[in-house]
Amino acid sequence: MRLTVFGATGGIGQEIVRQALTAGHKVTAVVRDPARLTVTGEGLEVFRADVRDPEAVRPAVAGRDAVLSGLGARNRADAARGVATELTRGVLRAMDAEGTRRLLVVSAAPVGPQPADSPLLDRAMLGVVDRVLRDVYTDLTAMEAELAASATDWTSVRPPRLTDKPVTGSYRTVVGGFPRSGRTIARADVAHAMLGMVDDRGTVRQGVGVAY
Repeated sequence: MRLTVFGATGGIGQEIVRQALTAGHKVTAVVRDPARLTVTGEGLEVFRADVRDPEAVRPAVAGRDAVLSGLGARNRADAARGVATELTRGVLRAMDAEGTRRLLVVSAAPVGPQPADSPLLDRAMLGVVDRVLRDVYTDLTAMEAELAASATDWTSVRPPRLTDKPVTGSYRTVVGGFPRSGRTIARADVAHAMLGMVDDRGTVRQGVGVAY
């Protein structure tokens, strides 16, 4: 497949690029600073652009089978400015202009519904995280509203706390919900899950919880 990855220098973005190349896909990595992209390999195109400018990124999404995004706020100040929403809006406009439909993005577990039978401790921990990172989740909620209003075949992947462990493939996914007692997942496994969902029509226009 021909894939485009936004946020390709981030923790999840680089994993998407690395795993996609290993699987034999052609990958266009959209970056602001190519020096920050440490992944190399046959089939990789590095495309430098400001994602806020849809016209600048249109060539990066034209004719692609799917677009995967690890875009998001790097800190609470970015989140307060709505960075994830703003950047994703630029991607959506570029895709709409080029007629590219399949889009998968990284969101976060608290944005979606939680299992009704979640243990009390899990719900309490989620509440604390929500208060600490309220700006982040407000931004991601607005981002998902942009997805829902778009014409794309989107999937929002919602992980809990992220770790830097290697890929295992032993995570759980729940379409429209979240795995019970799911507290962590490695960035590498989030990337693995996203690549696995590219051709999964059951995840189209859905939020998908993913966790161990």
